[in-house]
Amino acid sequence: MPNAKASGKTGIYKLPANTPVQIASNGIPGDVICDTKHHGGPDQAIYIYGTADYQWWADALGQELSPGTFGENLTIRELESASLRVGDILQIGGASLQVTSPRMPCVTLAARMGKATFKEQFRQAERPGLYCRVLQGGQVQAGDPVHLDGYGGETVSILQMFRDYYIPDLYEATLRRYLAAPISMRTRTEKEKQLQKLLGKAG
Repeated sequence: MPNAKASGKTGIYKLPANTPVQIASNGIPGDVICDTKHHGGPDQAIYIYGTADYQWWADALGQELSPGTFGENLTIRELESASLRVGDILQIGGASLQVTSPRMPCVTLAARMGKATFKEQFRQAERPGLYCRVLQGGQVQAGDPVHLDGYGGETVSILQMFRDYYIPDLYEATLRRYLAAPISMRTRTEKEKQLQKLLGKAG
């Protein structure tokens, strides 16, 4: 399948749903993922954004943004995405979701916002939203309560993961901390390669 940049297609445009929605192991049935090389899959099945983040953007941009503007599957009231950690679990309706990684800005997001410079603006804002894997599928709907269970094992914060994405050479201890956490498979493959490269240089 062609990627979003090549085809001009994107699934970033979302509208609020007024009826219950089913969450399956790979996300919401019918949700379109055009750039499957960089997006989607079991570890990026659901993308979440928070109203606290939306309020920050409303103040920064001087305009209100409607839920779904950033292409998220779920908008959670009062959530500030950068405050969570990899491995944290969100219980929503009948579904259980585990945080795996932050969202990194891309050209599709910049095009959605109508600003070529929005990638850098999104980076500077440090309000990335959350990608999640589905631990338990189920039905969710607007108004469902959300319960957060903090992860008790070795982990890294979403904000630190977002910042580290832009650092080409991480310390060995940092890479091993990532690999000990329940990060997404894309990130794990990337960090394993970085660690092998680092150890190769050290040897």
